Amino acid sequence: MNRLIILLALVGALRVWADGPSSANPWSFSPLQPQPLPKTEREDWIQTRLDAFILARLEATGLAPSPAADPRRLQRRLSFDLIGLPPSPAQWESFRARAQINLATAVHEEIDRLLASPHYGERWARHWLDLARYTDKTASWLKLSDVAWRYRDWVVSALNRDLSYPEFVIQQLANDLIEGGDPRDNAALGFLGLSPTYWKELQLPPEVIKTTVADEWEERMDAVGRTFLGLTLGCARCHDHKTDPITQRDYYAIAGVFASTRIADRPMMKARRWAPIQTARQTVAGLEEQRVKLENKVKANDPSKDERSAIETRITGLSRDILKIKTSTPDYHAPTVNGVLDSALYVEPADGGHGTKLVLQDRQARDLHLHRRGNPNRPGALVPRRFLGVFPGHSDQPRRLTSGSGRLELAQAIVTEAAPLSSRVIVNRIWQHHFGRGLVTTPSELGHSGEPPSHPQLLDDLAYRFVEHGWSLKWLHREILASATWQQGNDNPRSHQLDPNNLSLARMDAQRLEIEAWRDAMLLVTGTFDSRTGGPSVDLSDSKNARRTIYGTVHRRDLSQILRVHDFPDPTAHSPKRTPTLTALQQLFSLNAPFLHERAAALADRLIKSALATEQRIEWGYRHLFQRVPTDAEMQLALRFLDSATDSREAWIQYAHSLLAGNEFLFIE
Repeated sequence: MNRLIILLALVGALRVWADGPSSANPWSFSPLQPQPLPKTEREDWIQTRLDAFILARLEATGLAPSPAADPRRLQRRLSFDLIGLPPSPAQWESFRARAQINLATAVHEEIDRLLASPHYGERWARHWLDLARYTDKTASWLKLSDVAWRYRDWVVSALNRDLSYPEFVIQQLANDLIEGGDPRDNAALGFLGLSPTYWKELQLPPEVIKTTVADEWEERMDAVGRTFLGLTLGCARCHDHKTDPITQRDYYAIAGVFASTRIADRPMMKARRWAPIQTARQTVAGLEEQRVKLENKVKANDPSKDERSAIETRITGLSRDILKIKTSTPDYHAPTVNGVLDSALYVEPADGGHGTKLVLQDRQARDLHLHRRGNPNRPGALVPRRFLGVFPGHSDQPRRLTSGSGRLELAQAIVTEAAPLSSRVIVNRIWQHHFGRGLVTTPSELGHSGEPPSHPQLLDDLAYRFVEHGWSLKWLHREILASATWQQGNDNPRSHQLDPNNLSLARMDAQRLEIEAWRDAMLLVTGTFDSRTGGPSVDLSDSKNARRTIYGTVHRRDLSQILRVHDFPDPTAHSPKRTPTLTALQQLFSLNAPFLHERAAALADRLIKSALATEQRIEWGYRHLFQRVPTDAEMQLALRFLDSATDSREAWIQYAHSLLAGNEFLFIE
């Protein structure tokens, strides 16, 4: 299956339509083609193919690339970029020794080592979870089972396995519909299964509830369109898209897929094995409902002694029946995951004419009527489910989505017919996380409404080769990180003067660590890091929580303070990039947060217990935090501070605190 998906995607990416791309279509819709390498003067600077495109732009604008960063900065940059953690002193010494022999070889070896680390998936999964509006908990009225972490762990595992990007997409949208698919991968359905759900007050008339339901469909459309296609499909709910070739009929043709899909817990086993478990659980649910009603009757009515005895006997019998079913049903407690299943949803007047009822028809699908001006109470023509009209299939007509809900066909179309677009989108996202800004600065809007690419030939060439290399994300990382462009330093006064925003990429600007990497690095260097992977989330406000931040609980309605203060995205919506801020609250956190004080105390105790001389302790701290020894000035400043203190341990804590909260630890050069 893997080879078939890649082959189909490659065909879609390279396909040239008979009439060529329409001039009305965005540049991102055009077929992928390898780009001719531009001529450059400094060919000796080029390390990977992408460097030629960067260098040609620099030479055309009269700029020169910056000298390469020194090995220490390169290794720190590599380590934080790929696994979100600093290198250990031993890893630094090993890299430095190899770099003295051959820097390029040492860099390639370091990239391979880091990509093979299980921490790679943890680091890059967090980037993806921002797009997927991941949450562990949501509003209390929602019946969200406490297994959201299985989706998070699936993303981590998929990235570590270097699952091809087409499979990565298809499994998240329709793993349950893949013939011969592994049901354990149903955890991938959390992309849709964890979608925000809106309150529907069924005492209200159907006209109101229809709008709420249509809003949910739009949310799913927006998440899928922006994440995988880099398009704001929601703009076509009320009218044809104002700038992109997406019609209102396109919108409702795909919205029908989500009108035929409902959120539901899904098993991670074959249907035949799951069927008796499902039946048993449904029976237990009915018995538990009866038991609750009887218990409430006792509380509310204060029955007579004889009546109470009869009710209690019945409750005991129900409890016994429930226990018997649970213990006699093999795998009754088998875990489920947040997912979706095919089920057509209809909003109808409630029986009796007052209020609303939601009618679900499992294993059924429906097409939607076009909503005039986006109003579901003003239906227009019926629109059969199909893919976007601008991406015709082999019959020069958009792919029909007729198998069940159409989720599987939709996912396949995204990575075949729309492969030129979807490959550009993911390549640009990876570039953004390595450079701090994408080649397209609107990473979830690659249509006419977004910004044009700063280096269009480079993006096209890189996307073409990404597809050619099996849509391998690890290949893409290697190609970018091995480049002279990414390995530049920041010492380029002319570039700072003429190109302050670094659009030409003549240097590598320093980047501030996200809260996850900063917190994780503090745990690691202070010796309190819990390296266990996967499993249920843990509250980040718990002082004993020493696990990686990706395993911290994300609450959609009540985000933890440490995340909220440090630019963590809103988990109710797709977030294509984080906007760094500098606020007083962040400074107060650095100074006063219990987490910082506890980490500083742990680092201080680690230094004190080392039985080293004061100078050696200071040097030890610098090697672990910064992979270098302190300068003479830094050493003297530390000695004066520590020698003047009356409370030795408190002085070491304050000193450790200053290192952990300092810019050199918080920023990557």
